[in-house]
Amino acid sequence: MSSLLRKVWGSVSNRPNSNSSSSDRRREMVLAQSSTGAFDRIPFDILIQILKLLGPKEAAKLSSVCKSWKLIVAQNRLWMYFLQNQQESWDSIFFGETQLRLGYPFQALPNQISQLSFMHIYGQRAQVPGAIIIDDTESAKASRRQLKETMYSVLFDMNVPAVCAINQATLALYAARRTSGIVVNIGFHQTSVVPILHGQVMRKVGVEVVGMGALKLTGFLKEQMQQKNIHFESLYTVRTLKENLCYVALDYDAELSKDTEGSFEVAAEGWFTLSKERFQTGEILFQPCIAGVRAMSLQQAVALCMDHCQAAELTGDDSWFKTVVLSGGTACLPGLAERLEKELRGLIPQSMSNGIIVIPPVYGADSAWFGAKLISNLSTFPGPWCMVKKQFRYKSRHSLLW
Repeated sequence: MSSLLRKVWGSVSNRPNSNSSSSDRRREMVLAQSSTGAFDRIPFDILIQILKLLGPKEAAKLSSVCKSWKLIVAQNRLWMYFLQNQQESWDSIFFGETQLRLGYPFQALPNQISQLSFMHIYGQRAQVPGAIIIDDTESAKASRRQLKETMYSVLFDMNVPAVCAINQATLALYAARRTSGIVVNIGFHQTSVVPILHGQVMRKVGVEVVGMGALKLTGFLKEQMQQKNIHFESLYTVRTLKENLCYVALDYDAELSKDTEGSFEVAAEGWFTLSKERFQTGEILFQPCIAGVRAMSLQQAVALCMDHCQAAELTGDDSWFKTVVLSGGTACLPGLAERLEKELRGLIPQSMSNGIIVIPPVYGADSAWFGAKLISNLSTFPGPWCMVKKQFRYKSRHSLLW
């Protein structure tokens, strides 16, 4: 024990006092009037460092020793430290527990953070039960309802404890640690531009859909390669080259005059070299006519969505729709976020373009999955988010009566 104390004292003596929350300071004041027995002579910071070395399980056990130890162990900074050493990033944990923990409607807790017990949060997160999160599709309302009910029924028949249906675009927004904004989800067949306010998809404002997705880009690159007599075995090869060589030019016309040649080795097929195809592939998102497609460009679809959001006047502050979050594998093309931001600033009025920010996929092609992970790890999950079997059966019977 003496060696442990010396080790801790060495780490604390040269460190400035850390900022603590108001709740922690109140606990320290109460603690000063109580007793921990022989440990009273040990500086408080050293006690916290000892608890950090012991780990969360052993620290939690000490809270049952006496009231004084309970106050020490309940320190938020101690459990924030334990949470920061989880596999999930601390920023995501903090965002989730302060913004999403109460479910809909969202209630941000910036002034109540000091009242949260991170010891309680840590314990709840360790005991989160299993559940399945499914994608709430972008199809028509009747189709969405029918698909959802079918999936709920099948999953509950398999004895899944709880089911949660969240739109894929919304999950990508959560992964970017936002609850409001416009999500541009570049899917396999189409691209959806989804306005989301406080976690709710604003379908009445309008979800813009562009009939061009990842498959169209891959097909366009395939045609370009065939025109240059570049032979390949399968569409998988073309997709691999798209993901590893293609990018979006900030200035398309200027890029045409540059040497943009690049090579990549595909397993079992060898090396492939592309030149202008590298940036022309992504360019069809901004100039669909290059690929012979009659559709809105990406920047036009996003600008139209922003215009609808502003006209709807859903809040007194119009900054919520100026955050654009990209989602999907194709959205990971280098330069796409910068180009879209540039195009938007040149397309919409300056009064509306101030403050626009375009965020690339935070976790790459898996952003929606990470958003689902963030939700499923919340200390309050599945409570405010999910439907259990009993609720589903009651809802089904109630709808049949009407």
